[in-house]
Amino acid sequence: MPILAKESSLYPETLFDETPPDSEDRRWWAIYTMSRQEKSVARDLVAHEIPFYLPLMPKDNIIRSRRVRSHVPMFGGYVFLFGTPEERVTTLTTNRISRIFPVDDQQRLWDDLRNVNQMIELNVPLAVETRIAAGQKVRIKSGSLRGIEGTVVKRHSKCRLLVAVNYLQQGISVEIDDCAVEPV
Repeated sequence: MPILAKESSLYPETLFDETPPDSEDRRWWAIYTMSRQEKSVARDLVAHEIPFYLPLMPKDNIIRSRRVRSHVPMFGGYVFLFGTPEERVTTLTTNRISRIFPVDDQQRLWDDLRNVNQMIELNVPLAVETRIAAGQKVRIKSGSLRGIEGTVVKRHSKCRLLVAVNYLQQGISVEIDDCAVEPV
């Protein structure tokens, strides 16, 4: 039984459904929130109808001998805003923001976040990876992860596909068979 129902992590729901947004006035910003304020910022952005993405992943805990599932931010402290300069200022009025960072490579961040969103929607076991080392870029060629691109990493002698959010130098990984990938 969840502590709270899973909240919206994406607004609008179609943010990653279309081709990459090509907008002169809207751009991606990385919001670094005050401690443990990611979901509150997301609620504020929904209330103001400002597009954003907050990747959430399930986490099981044992509380008083009962298993409960909560949804925690995948990249602690970060929410991704896709807005105009005016919407950025509106976001700052929430008093929950520590910093807002501009994103230089808009297309790359959109691609990275879209890949992360796809992996979350597939409901596969994920692990957050930090300080990504350079490796060979690959694409999954079969199965439910088909078409997702990332980097192959080894952990505990197992092969994992790392999907990175390069802007944060963090990412998520899933265990794969190395025969299921092809070089990009």
